Amino acid sequence: MVTADHLALVFFSFAVGFALFSMLLLLLRKRRWCTCHVCRAYLSSSWAAEFDNLCDWHTHLLRESPTGTIHVHVLGNIITANPTNVEYMLKTRFHNFPKGKAFSALLGDLLGDGIFNVDGDSWLFQRKMASLALGSISVRSYALGIVSSEISRKLLPLLSSVADRRDGVVDLQDVFRRFAFDTICMISFGLDRSCLELSLPMSEFAAAFDAASKLLARRGTSTASILWKLKRLFNVGSERKLNRAIRKINMLAEDIIRQRRRLGFTSGHDLLSRFMCLVGDDDKFLRDIVISFLLAGRDAVASGLTSFFLLLSQNPYTVAAMRDEIAGVIKDGNEDAVNYEQLKEMRYVHAVLYESLRLFPPVQFDSKFCLEDDVLPDGTFVSKNTRVTYHPYAMGRMETIWGPDCEEFKPERWLRGGVFTPANLFNYPVFQAGQRVCLGKELALEEMKAVVVSVVSKFDVEVLQGAQPLKFVPGLTATINGGVSARVSRRS
Repeated sequence: MVTADHLALVFFSFAVGFALFSMLLLLLRKRRWCTCHVCRAYLSSSWAAEFDNLCDWHTHLLRESPTGTIHVHVLGNIITANPTNVEYMLKTRFHNFPKGKAFSALLGDLLGDGIFNVDGDSWLFQRKMASLALGSISVRSYALGIVSSEISRKLLPLLSSVADRRDGVVDLQDVFRRFAFDTICMISFGLDRSCLELSLPMSEFAAAFDAASKLLARRGTSTASILWKLKRLFNVGSERKLNRAIRKINMLAEDIIRQRRRLGFTSGHDLLSRFMCLVGDDDKFLRDIVISFLLAGRDAVASGLTSFFLLLSQNPYTVAAMRDEIAGVIKDGNEDAVNYEQLKEMRYVHAVLYESLRLFPPVQFDSKFCLEDDVLPDGTFVSKNTRVTYHPYAMGRMETIWGPDCEEFKPERWLRGGVFTPANLFNYPVFQAGQRVCLGKELALEEMKAVVVSVVSKFDVEVLQGAQPLKFVPGLTATINGGVSARVSRRS
């Protein structure tokens, strides 16, 4: 006898089956299909047999393209290393190439409505506030004071203790990530998270941030966004891990806001205090500000410093030239308390830093979404809602931009008669360009230069990479897989 329970079970089973069938049909409709050699290589991962990193494969394809532009149809993605296209996207037709709703959805769980994830009035409002804060001479002075303090109180003593050990080996990437995390917490929030002490485990916030960055990068490489959206809906697999990481980030970001509020913010010099004075009790907005500052101040600076010392270890002549310049500028030998005017005089150090960032930009590529059908200057047609990516990593390796020595580490290319000569920003979009050019650029450069001057003056740093090729971890910024082991010794 058929009971009501049996009927309910049959109905429920039919409903679930129908829902799964509908999702499958939707997936098949949404998924882009293509049999071109680029898409076949991407889908099968056959590119990995020849290239260690996706960005290196992209670079190879972009070099081969007559226009410096390629299509990855299965991702609905146009990728370019053509400076005229970059200028068109970031300046000429800026309003037709916003971050876009698709990008905001991709990173929204982490970045929320922060400045890196929004367009229009919200972006303009945050940019104006950030510009007022970061453009202030008092903030620049305050920030450099914190950087100098963190270097003398934490970074140099740590490296000294490493140098005094028998093996003298440390993971440079780990050290710089901890240093940058502590520094940005002090500059942005006025809080010392004591992350740099290696006897303690990495801050839960930093570990969760790393996990979220890696998992969000996986979303961006998916050929069908509905897959990660379904996993997020049912809270399974990688989306479950991401949800757990972001919950931890949210808890700790809220703790930072509470601490700052408890300590008082009306007279604070840190950036969070300045924003609190402007937006009051909007904790959701403040949370997004906290995350944005951390993404820019920790990951980008740590990535830049890590690749800098990796390249420096391979170029002893450059180290010697830097030391000569530093000694000529800092007469009293107190390199760990360098000031803004002294940093400004170090043109060769500045050139070395720019050259390092050319070859290893912290953000290897950045994407926009096309609002309405358009045509790029190289003749590439871009249909509405297409993702368009410009590729600073590949651009740093393009002979058409930098000449036949584009793969060589050559700081002298930035100097004309001993004077630093910057490149066109659309040839070198390491700090973006146009209306979205990075507001924290000068702060980041000053922080990195202060670290470089202090460390190079006091230590020899030998990276122990051997013949192993560099492999990057998928993420929002460039992170080297397995870290960067280096032997640190005091200069005699």
